Amino acid sequence: MTTTLFTDARKVDADGEVDGFWMLVDGDLIVATGATVPGSRVPGSRVADGARGGVDATRASSASPAGATPTRSTPPGGAVPPPADVTVDLAGATLTPGLIDLHTHGGGGHAFDGGPDDLDAGLALHRRHGTTRSLVSLVANPVPVLTRSLGLIGDLMRRDPLVLGAHLEGPFLAPDRRGAHAPHVLLEPDAATVEALLEAGDGVVRQVTVAPELPGGLDAIDRLVAAGVVAAVGHTEADFDLARAAFDRGASLVTHAFNAMAGIHHRDPGPLVAAVGDERVTIELILDGVHVHPAVAELVLRSAPRRVALVTDAMAAAGASDGDYRIGELAVTVDHGVAVLSGTSTIAGSTLTQDAALRLAVTAAGLSPVDAVAALTLVPAHVLGLDAGGRRTGTRAAQAGNAPTAQGTAQDPRAAPAPDAARSRGQAEARPPLGRLAPGHAADAVAWHDDWTVARVWAAGRELPVG
Repeated sequence: MTTTLFTDARKVDADGEVDGFWMLVDGDLIVATGATVPGSRVPGSRVADGARGGVDATRASSASPAGATPTRSTPPGGAVPPPADVTVDLAGATLTPGLIDLHTHGGGGHAFDGGPDDLDAGLALHRRHGTTRSLVSLVANPVPVLTRSLGLIGDLMRRDPLVLGAHLEGPFLAPDRRGAHAPHVLLEPDAATVEALLEAGDGVVRQVTVAPELPGGLDAIDRLVAAGVVAAVGHTEADFDLARAAFDRGASLVTHAFNAMAGIHHRDPGPLVAAVGDERVTIELILDGVHVHPAVAELVLRSAPRRVALVTDAMAAAGASDGDYRIGELAVTVDHGVAVLSGTSTIAGSTLTQDAALRLAVTAAGLSPVDAVAALTLVPAHVLGLDAGGRRTGTRAAQAGNAPTAQGTAQDPRAAPAPDAARSRGQAEARPPLGRLAPGHAADAVAWHDDWTVARVWAAGRELPVG
């Protein structure tokens, strides 16, 4: 395979900031990293615990990280970069891992519940803005329509490894918290419907949003977790106690914090306070200045460090002009970049791209570049079990050894996942981990201008078009 050497970068990822950074890529894999400025680091940078000495810790990087399976020989890291077939001189530009979006419905004028061309075009828009890996989110639709969409996403995954799977935001949503989802297609999460969607999207469904108060809601969370699918609490009337119960059953994500759920009240804290207080739970946040005020966003980001994943919830108008659009069966009007259901004030997705979310995280929400980048890379990778450490399966109570699993028997947290969980995660397990610029990780990277606008993008070692 062709080897590519990236030189003279300012590396920023969840592990810290490093000047004079170099990275050797072999095909789609990072095989070695180092730095040409021994003993120094970017002024004011922060490095993770254990990365002592800043750059010196990175200079030694050549082995695969814990949990990763080395598939190629890895030259030693150090101050002198190794030879390569191709050299990319970044001339001091910032280099981060590729961004990961857990929640996006379209872009560039194309909705993801359309045809194959819509999927390709919408993803291309987000890739130009630094998003190298995506879940494809689907709004509530009749089960046959969702089944068709899951089939198209499965076809896309087979030809495009940058697509991580599907996120079903509907149909298991509370009617009064439905947001931009058609009310007549909402369903209770009964066992037959959950099973039908899992079977239709075998290996494709990676994340499902559930209102746990619906009849069968908690049982549905059990089934999703047993299948290796991320269960997210969202579009819900759940209070603090019910949200905690959902998390104890294995839900590990909150769909777009504050939106389509109760807010925070001093005597009725609501589901978000339950999530902030639970180290097992990650919180989606749409940081566009519209869905959540930046000051409130900052509060959540600081209250749940490294547990907030910045998502776009983008609809077709992201990267496109204002005007009239549709989300599923519903008409949407976009004015000055704000999407609402036509004739109402109900927000209907966003027109956000992840590079804009990164800029707002740094300039408006007060995050350091390291933590802002982590919220768009390592945190979402961890939700899906695609970081180096992976994600445990099974219900939380079962992991603690004090409750039955969906099959009715206690489960050791170290035990192998159930067969259906292993099957649904098979494609992910064959991939290198995501979220860091480190040996053994996927060669996904974004080079940035000084103002945090995208300069160049690589995914799986291949440069993608920008602009």
